[in-house]
Amino acid sequence: MGQIAVIAAPDVGRTVLGSCIGLVLYDPPAKIGAMAHIVLAEKQNRPGPPGKFADTAVPHMLELLAARGAARRRLIAKLAGGSAMFSGTGPIQVGEANYRSVMRLLKDAHIRIAGEDTGGRKGRRITFDAETGRLVVEIVGQDPLVL
Repeated sequence: MGQIAVIAAPDVGRTVLGSCIGLVLYDPPAKIGAMAHIVLAEKQNRPGPPGKFADTAVPHMLELLAARGAARRRLIAKLAGGSAMFSGTGPIQVGEANYRSVMRLLKDAHIRIAGEDTGGRKGRRITFDAETGRLVVEIVGQDPLVL
């Protein structure tokens, strides 16, 4: 949780998500991407690595990818998670807040969203394959979804 990994072909990255967002930024021709496990929408002076917060994860992912030769103009985004894991409809809906923040940041960075599977009330396991750019989303009791 809260980590960012740069994943280049032929490597694969995996994580398990609940209310967190799994975000992949990927440069298809270069076959390189960055995958973040975003826990909260905003840092707000809280401690933690850049990948823990949407508002620090996205800029850090862009820096890491640029340093590895990825072209920003070619980047696409795929994301999953943001579930409502805790019952209720109160003001603190972590999954929804994470999703809104990531979507705003991607829009501001002019990064096209190529696929998403977000919301709901169940956790997910995601697997990103840097060779193919596929993000496989698995939810217990459902067929895997390929983004």
